[in-house]
Amino acid sequence: MTSPVVTRFAPSPTGFLHIGGARTALFNWLFARHHGGKALLRIEDTDKKRSTQEAIDAIIDGLDWLGLDWDDETVFQSQRAKRHAEVAQQLLDSGNAYKCFATPEELEQMREEQRAAKKPMRYDGRWRDRDPSEAPAGAPYVVRLKTPQSGKLEIEDAVQGIVSWQASELDDYVLLRSDGTPTYMLSVVVDDHDMGVTHLIRGDDHLNNAFRQLALIRAMGWPEPVYAHIPLIHGNDGAKLSKRHGALGVDAYRDEMGILPEALFNYLLRLGWGYGDTEKISREEAIKLFSLDNVGKSPSRFDPKKLANLNGIYIREADDARLVEIATPMIANADPELLLQAMPVLKERARSLHELADGAGFLFAQRPLAPDEKAQKALDAAAEGIIGKIHEKLASTGDWTLENLEIIVKQLADDEGLGLGKVAQPMRAALTGQSNSPGIFDVLVLLGRDESLARIADQM
Repeated sequence: MTSPVVTRFAPSPTGFLHIGGARTALFNWLFARHHGGKALLRIEDTDKKRSTQEAIDAIIDGLDWLGLDWDDETVFQSQRAKRHAEVAQQLLDSGNAYKCFATPEELEQMREEQRAAKKPMRYDGRWRDRDPSEAPAGAPYVVRLKTPQSGKLEIEDAVQGIVSWQASELDDYVLLRSDGTPTYMLSVVVDDHDMGVTHLIRGDDHLNNAFRQLALIRAMGWPEPVYAHIPLIHGNDGAKLSKRHGALGVDAYRDEMGILPEALFNYLLRLGWGYGDTEKISREEAIKLFSLDNVGKSPSRFDPKKLANLNGIYIREADDARLVEIATPMIANADPELLLQAMPVLKERARSLHELADGAGFLFAQRPLAPDEKAQKALDAAAEGIIGKIHEKLASTGDWTLENLEIIVKQLADDEGLGLGKVAQPMRAALTGQSNSPGIFDVLVLLGRDESLARIADQM
């Protein structure tokens, strides 16, 4: 590639950072980083009624959380309306655009006639070749682009391959509204050009827009970008991802589902992009390996179970102190020092940060514990006195080490003619109030001698 690579991510701040948008941002960021180029962020906030500062903050926060840093200053599209109008005027001056004085009533009648004739509804070019002097003095008008009327437009898409569009299917779309404000189609093309964007990596729902934008780019004589239209993300049922498939916003994966950013980064990378059978790919490896050649042409399917499994891997590999910092606010009465001591065994079982926090809760629970339903059944089944024998054996030792405790409990199980599980389960229920926990000997060591004996005694 001769010119430096420049990509952009351009969300509309009308809501949260959608999981599909996050993947688009990721692919743009990786492509730029792989080629040593620039990844730019543009906030398309021209819809003032729906754009909010809260949404802008949420989008930027979500991108930061994923570790996607952007080059140069963030561009806000609403601040560039003057420049957009300037380009529209250049197109008027060059004869590549024209003023359309058609009234709303005339346009509605045109659409009704097209509906009745079962024709595609598009502007019929009625002012394309008319002299503006034919309009009443002071009449409002919009500015429309003169799009090609014949021939074929063709794009060599880096993902989709060669895609063509008949020029006759384009209409002369609006560049400036009657109040002088620019339309999305004009603003996007001008901003991409002025920002020096060389590669447009976006969802394939924008593929039709590419041909409309290409007509404008060519009318201005600007360099054409490389297009790469990525198939959308679908749910496990093959339907387009929607609310019924679960969380859609990045913030929900972080806050409600307890996903680590590196796990979501890795999972989104593998949604529609592959490198052999490799599932786990670090940020550094992703930058080194990423290319558009490996982006698939078919929609990818979002699998929450795969994400949870991958998240579990990243939790097990995460630094214990970092996990303590994240989990401490999620646990009532948490002691960070004890949590740090327990983290190596706690994180082995967790597939989410919430599971991690829930699994640690027993360490800080206040006596007497209120066992959950499964734990209570384990205690009821041990009513013949095994709890008392466990207490007696453990109380007789002063060597409160994992190795010694394991010897004592296994010996008790042998003496009673029971499998270890028949002893460990009521112990677990008494010590944690739950039917699941880290290994029972780890639990004894973490709780300490006095607390462990007191909890067991509470259930005698």
